[in-house]
Amino acid sequence: MNNRKRILKARNRSYARVQRGSAHPGSRGLPLGKGHRAIERGERAAFIPPEDWHEPHGQGGDFEIVVQQPGPGYRHVLTPADVRARLAQLPPQFTRALEVVQFSQITRKKQSYPCYGMQWGAAIYLYPVEESLVEHYPHAPKPTQRIEAAMYGGRWEQNGGRWLLRWSEEAIRDFYLNNVLIHELGHLLDQRNSGFADRERYAEWFATRFGYLATGGRNARRPGRPVLRRHHAK
Repeated sequence: MNNRKRILKARNRSYARVQRGSAHPGSRGLPLGKGHRAIERGERAAFIPPEDWHEPHGQGGDFEIVVQQPGPGYRHVLTPADVRARLAQLPPQFTRALEVVQFSQITRKKQSYPCYGMQWGAAIYLYPVEESLVEHYPHAPKPTQRIEAAMYGGRWEQNGGRWLLRWSEEAIRDFYLNNVLIHELGHLLDQRNSGFADRERYAEWFATRFGYLATGGRNARRPGRPVLRRHHAK
């Protein structure tokens, strides 16, 4: 066996040792043109490895933050300081297994299967959004996508045969801080479930419990009222 085959075999064993990765739901589907997201659910994109694989070390402690350029026409929603501050509000045991948070670049593959965030192994990947904060979809949103966007201030609009999802600066930051980031952390902490539906159900519960409700829920997100950033759960 040559050296290249040994490396590939070792990497495959590493993938098998960690739990399967998961992408944020509601943002996957068939390949689309630039600037368009799909909203069909499915397992296919949930188990596509990210472009950069961070080998888990199992050492715990502080996590590393890696920042890539978002790509033309896209922007990162959060900063490393935002992520550290938000995760510091959670119980310490929630982040012990987290080793890397990567601000990823939009690649050709991720334009085909776009997502807001992904967990893979001991890493969380956060993906950028359109600079305009307007997302374009080819189909009407499902009820779950309507509800999720409304919870954080996103607004769906129909434009002919297509649909737009508009975010304000405050709303998209709230969505990433208290939904996407916490949802992916929930996947990382989920050691019980292996099926796609069960893992999504747990991550959605985790994001609602420790993201949305822990920052004030609906009352904190009424027009004209600031979004609470404190973590109330113990």
